[in-house]
Amino acid sequence: MPRTVDVHAHAWLPQIQSLVRYRPEYPAYAELEELRAGRASAGVSARRFAENRGLLTDPDARIAAMTAAGVDVQVVSVSPTQYHSWADPVLAWELAQATHDGIREHCAAHPERLCGLGVAPLRHPETAVAALEHALGNGLRGVEISSHAPLPDGGTVELSDPALNPLWARAEELGAVLFLHPWGCTLDARLDRWYLANSVGQPVEHTVAITHLIFGGVLDRFPRLRLLIAHGGGYLPTSLGRADHAWRHRPEAAGCRELPSTYPPRMWFDSLVYTPESLHALIRAAGPDRVLLGSDYPFDMGIEDPVRRLADAVPDPGLAAAIGGGNAAELGLLPHF
Repeated sequence: MPRTVDVHAHAWLPQIQSLVRYRPEYPAYAELEELRAGRASAGVSARRFAENRGLLTDPDARIAAMTAAGVDVQVVSVSPTQYHSWADPVLAWELAQATHDGIREHCAAHPERLCGLGVAPLRHPETAVAALEHALGNGLRGVEISSHAPLPDGGTVELSDPALNPLWARAEELGAVLFLHPWGCTLDARLDRWYLANSVGQPVEHTVAITHLIFGGVLDRFPRLRLLIAHGGGYLPTSLGRADHAWRHRPEAAGCRELPSTYPPRMWFDSLVYTPESLHALIRAAGPDRVLLGSDYPFDMGIEDPVRRLADAVPDPGLAAAIGGGNAAELGLLPHF
């Protein structure tokens, strides 16, 4: 039976905070984050982070939680709060190297049960390629990317931007996993209450980002990309009928070669969708070989019992084994030891 593999688990690296804390750009970044979250949610998040810091930083605490949950392997990526997409090219490169060193060191404490992902700063495509190569050269399985990156002039680097083609080409060539995990919804203060910035904002960002990948023809030009999408892909897997209708009836919507609904089976998705009904909808949209176990450890929008929930939602033992670990093994998300 395959080992159970949780592909969506985070770490927090103090060295990243040390690199950005006193930068002149940092206060504006922190202010934007509070604007997006709202003051009440920002306060709750700060308290929850203090409570869970050990789970994010201590490999032994991580292993204890994994064992209690029946998880054999975790794929560890840095907390998206540490992306710092505003960084200039020099700082972005320093942050990438520090992230890779930190994740590698964290996983090295238990190399038989932990493997890691690096980062690639989308704002600086050349640096992103170098960061991808650096991550793989340091034993990581790929990189975590966000749904977009802000530009100094107020614009945005979208995942369909041709400037990112060298990153996609190199990732395809190297067989690297690209883990899409947004941070920061561009709806900003419209979601600043009731924790909408996360409960609504994250799925929105996923939907927009994946739509750019599909309609922008990225998956046509780079069909061997190994894209792993967090949070079950947001709203997109359940709204493909509308995308297909637009593709059929609007000439400017036909930016991809085939119907949009044919593209989810060319990506991979984690299982973090909370209900059996949503999980089965995701399996129908993407295929049983394209869904992987994910928990969002150790955040409160994650789940502490991903293996039990999978067993409850998927009674078929073969399908449960594939989602629980077999598909992750096929994607190369296992420790090398």
